[in-house]
Amino acid sequence: GNRRVRSVGEMVENQFRIGLYRVEKGIRESMSLVHKDKLMPKDIVNSKPITAAIKEFFTSGALSQFMDQDNPLSEVTHKRRISALGPGGLSRDRAGFEVRDVHATHYGRLCP
Repeated sequence: GNRRVRSVGEMVENQFRIGLYRVEKGIRESMSLVHKDKLMPKDIVNSKPITAAIKEFFTSGALSQFMDQDNPLSEVTHKRRISALGPGGLSRDRAGFEVRDVHATHYGRLCP
């Protein structure tokens, strides 16, 4: 079937949603424990779950790797591999050689 490449922004947005859901859950728990007449927003809202979700995405996610910058061709190959493989993309079992190979049009993007 047709596959759609998810952008990094879309994946970060999903992580942000997860963090917001955790913040909402924490607020609901805090509101059930604290007396309602003494409620202050700073006492019940904790933004750390959002920060933790985004930090986790960029540091330990499946798409976080050190860039291979030995030469321009290896850099293009590395960028292509990252965009084709990963969550929601191709797996190593299903990805054939033609998907992983550098396409002829990529050579025009390299500075000699």
